[in-house]
Amino acid sequence: MKVALDVSAVPPKIAGVGRYIAELARALPAREVETILVARRDDTKRWHDLSPQASVRGLVPNARAARLTYEAWVLGTSQVARDVDLWHAPHYTMPRRGSTPTVVTIHDLTFFTNPEWHERRKVAFFRRAIAHSALHARVLVSISEFSARLLDEIVPVHAPIVVAPLGVDLDRFQPSGDDDALFRTHQLNVDTRFILFVGTLEPRKGLDVLLTAFSEIARDDDEVELWLAGQAGWGADSFEAQFGSHPFKVRIRRLGFVDDALLPALYRRAKAVAYPSRGEGFGLPVLEAMACGASVVTTKDTVMAEVADDAARLVGVGDAEALASALLDALQSGPSERSSWAVRARRRAEHFTWEYCVDQQLVAYRQALDVG
Repeated sequence: MKVALDVSAVPPKIAGVGRYIAELARALPAREVETILVARRDDTKRWHDLSPQASVRGLVPNARAARLTYEAWVLGTSQVARDVDLWHAPHYTMPRRGSTPTVVTIHDLTFFTNPEWHERRKVAFFRRAIAHSALHARVLVSISEFSARLLDEIVPVHAPIVVAPLGVDLDRFQPSGDDDALFRTHQLNVDTRFILFVGTLEPRKGLDVLLTAFSEIARDDDEVELWLAGQAGWGADSFEAQFGSHPFKVRIRRLGFVDDALLPALYRRAKAVAYPSRGEGFGLPVLEAMACGASVVTTKDTVMAEVADDAARLVGVGDAEALASALLDALQSGPSERSSWAVRARRRAEHFTWEYCVDQQLVAYRQALDVG
């Protein structure tokens, strides 16, 4: 099987959806799939290094608007598209021209359910893109059962869906490691008690709720800090305003984007991991934190609750009081209780592997090609 995987939407700093695409790029050649990675013209070296067994084609313009136009009207009729058995478009959109069988991954439906979480121009674009992909792809891949159910509700006429839950590297994200050395390398105090948030700083992540909850926590606990790991995203102005006037601003540490080596250590050393997101396609930080045995607090009635099951404390979306209470409970728990949560979290995380995610991609590929 010869597959073209479009990696052109992955930013230089890989997280979330980018992690999923990178894992596919790395894993597919090892599954005896002849893999062509279709990259941006200035981004071929990174993909050669990440997946040396794959072929890399730097076809796509670097600028975002030009990239999307090129994908829609040129890529589908390119020589690469004509030479492969299957095209995998892993980020909602797909070529509008060409006859190569195509699989499209749909990550979440928030462009329909909560347009206020996104830039207006992106909402209009991705609603059209998802509707088009639903009708014209051979098979759709959903990264969670939660998103698959929403797709059925919102776009009832669509191609067959294969669910491929995201995974976690259980060797890298594990409950033990040389955290002291990593903290010293990154000039972090190994003795600090902190609550950790990991994710892009954008409206849907519930950072406004977390900052409000931290005000209550910091009044009860005069040592704990809040550490925020992640890049600023769209709509961060309201967060910046709230952060600027926060009564415990001096105890909030902004780490920015953290590298792959440090992230597991942060999860392990955190007294609690807060992920109060209002909605996601999967919520990868919850899974990564659980794999490290962290005490996770996230939101119920979301995909994160589906991923965590009974291995995390769950609070209502937007409920700062409940979030503060759950985080204080985690902070004040004794060694035996913390150990019990850690074991439960790790066991739950072990249900999600990148190997199984790739297995399901291959199911989708075979289905798209009508291969048994």
